[in-house]
Amino acid sequence: MSDRLYLDPRASVEDRTSDLLSRMTLPEKVGQMLQLDARQDLAEVVTGRLAGSILHASPARMLEALDLVRRTRLQIPLLTADDCIHGHSFWPGATIFPTQLAMACTWDPGLVESAARAAAVEISATGLHWTFSPVLCIARDLRWGRVNETFGEDPYLIGELAAAMAAGYQGDGPGDPTSVLACAKHFAGYSETQGGRDASEADISRRKLRSWFLPPFERVARAGIRTFMLGYQSMDGVPITANRWLIRDVLKGEWGYTGLLVTDWDNVGRMVWEQALFGTLPEAAAAAISAGNDLIMTTPGFFEAAQEAVAAGLAEESAVDEAVRRILRVKFELGLFEDPRSPDSERQAAVIGSEPHRRINLETARRGLVLLRNDGTLPLDGGLQAGADGRAVSAGPRTVAILGPNADDPHALLGDWAGASGQVDWMPEGHPRGTVQTVLDGFRAVAPEEWTLVHHRGADIGTLAPDPAGPLYPDGQPRPPVFQPVGVDQDLLDAAVAAATTADYVVVVVGDNVSLTGEGCSTATLDLQGAQRELLDAVAATGTPMIVVLVQGKPSTLPASALGAAAIIEAFNPGMRGGQAVAELILGLIEPSGRLPISFARHVGQQPTYYNQVRGQHGDRYADLDQSPLFAFGEGLSYTSVSYDGLSLERTELGVDQTLAVTVRLTNTGARPVRETVQAYVSDLVTSATWAGQELKGFRQVDLAPGETAEVVLEVPVAACSIVTAGGERTVEPGDFEVRVGPSSVAETQLTARFTVSG
Repeated sequence: MSDRLYLDPRASVEDRTSDLLSRMTLPEKVGQMLQLDARQDLAEVVTGRLAGSILHASPARMLEALDLVRRTRLQIPLLTADDCIHGHSFWPGATIFPTQLAMACTWDPGLVESAARAAAVEISATGLHWTFSPVLCIARDLRWGRVNETFGEDPYLIGELAAAMAAGYQGDGPGDPTSVLACAKHFAGYSETQGGRDASEADISRRKLRSWFLPPFERVARAGIRTFMLGYQSMDGVPITANRWLIRDVLKGEWGYTGLLVTDWDNVGRMVWEQALFGTLPEAAAAAISAGNDLIMTTPGFFEAAQEAVAAGLAEESAVDEAVRRILRVKFELGLFEDPRSPDSERQAAVIGSEPHRRINLETARRGLVLLRNDGTLPLDGGLQAGADGRAVSAGPRTVAILGPNADDPHALLGDWAGASGQVDWMPEGHPRGTVQTVLDGFRAVAPEEWTLVHHRGADIGTLAPDPAGPLYPDGQPRPPVFQPVGVDQDLLDAAVAAATTADYVVVVVGDNVSLTGEGCSTATLDLQGAQRELLDAVAATGTPMIVVLVQGKPSTLPASALGAAAIIEAFNPGMRGGQAVAELILGLIEPSGRLPISFARHVGQQPTYYNQVRGQHGDRYADLDQSPLFAFGEGLSYTSVSYDGLSLERTELGVDQTLAVTVRLTNTGARPVRETVQAYVSDLVTSATWAGQELKGFRQVDLAPGETAEVVLEVPVAACSIVTAGGERTVEPGDFEVRVGPSSVAETQLTARFTVSG
């Protein structure tokens, strides 16, 4: 061993990396650049193509892969990865947290970090080193299928929450055995789709990219996130995989990023068979290598193609060396040569689905619920108290009808990337049923014992049918089935209406399912699908107070019957404990504190819908519809009322290197406690290039008891009040600004004050 420096743990990471790299053949180097699907022939993956990384390994296949590594010449450990997006998606019984969109409703970076830390503890126990999370895409077109994976529509909020999530995953650093590598994706502009169509050409200028889409990525890059994933799409005619400007000039150059880059699924192959940018795979491989990619995900032919590209002079072996050096560096930093961090059954038994993680999950679900409408019906019976057993105690019996296709659907609670969502084949039934609390389960667990709970589905959403284009994509991957909405089932509807007629209250749980959300599942409509509208119309007609609960992956448009309901609660895929959280909120056992990280449209024709629109258009409405959103970014109600007054600035003239200090007085004028999210927006009143009317620049959460008054200080660095000029430079322009403070982005709710920035 003495002649193999790379095996000496006392040597530096750089020396070990250089030593190992010097011993590798070109096939071994190219193999290290491969990340291949562990559901394929593992012997071919590990010993044939010498893959440096695998993903989608079932528990059994993980052990098989680790054994195969020992048969390779250099025995370089694998880097194992998976889409553990909001918990360990594909490990039966792992804690599945609310989706990113639901977590974003908490507006609480600390809570998001705690959830990610708990997830990392579970993920790392199963032999995985890397999660493809968080998503930093900006969601603006609600038709896009992957809205559920985002933190919403605002770059500042996305950056704060993503940095917190990455910190939770990565723990105390690569030496922490409970840490996993976090991954910023999808770099960059992937969500700016045409017509909401997934992975379509992003019609986006470099200025627009720098203005809003890059800042969250720069935030996490500078905060130490260890990996980046590239988007599928092309911009200005160049696929991200071949975009030297974005990868080499911006990410690695301007930002000095030294972490690991991975393509998304078969990005290199797609440049041949889908985007038709290259006629052969060696040409595509050469472009990917030259642009600065490190790991090539699920393009098996890259193994031969990259070697052919080097032999033909299309790619330099030094560029291959550069990528392999980054890959090996991460493996040495993680200590995988000494300890490959194999699955640990004892740790798994202790941490997966543990009670402490269940508590964090429940708190995240509670804080992620957003009360959108309330005529005073909620909380039911004026708010109940919990008994010693956690169940609510009330003064008398009530009957509650719990209706809707998502009232007792565990998969709807979990959303995409969660067991039965279709990405893997070893969990066809999803996570164990007993680990998930639906809304019906939640009411059964916490409603007063003397209350009668009646459940009927009332309507269905849709079914799945084979894609008429055939079973496979051109690259051999299976085509997912196609969603087909269903019509009214009169028997289901009649039973639900009968139950609603005789109930004291009705809770109707509607929304979407995993067939309507996720990768490749963009929608042409935002309306509730299937027979859900007919269910809402019929229940509303009974006159029984109706509470609408939206369990869905993204905002939907709502019919008049829903908008006229006694209350509306948004529950974006709230995770395994989401059903209990919903029941507690309705009964008044907890306070509503969630705020929207994304705007709701009134009609699909309003797309894209987001609050920080660039100034300048004729009028402020369509000829046939208002332009304002149905519910705006930052909105959310509580069970009390909070007044804002006394806005003041510490100083009104500042330099670029100073900080704006804003003070506002809040008073809880109601009878229940509240957690208020105070939001600060800034408007640059005159700019040298068109710019957003206002942008979120800070927020703070404050707890107030009934009748309590508090002064809240928010600080905004003047350097953050910047624009990107027409020449593409980010700068703070001297002049007049306005700070707007309030409970949401809605102008009518905000207090305003002016300040001036000197040159």
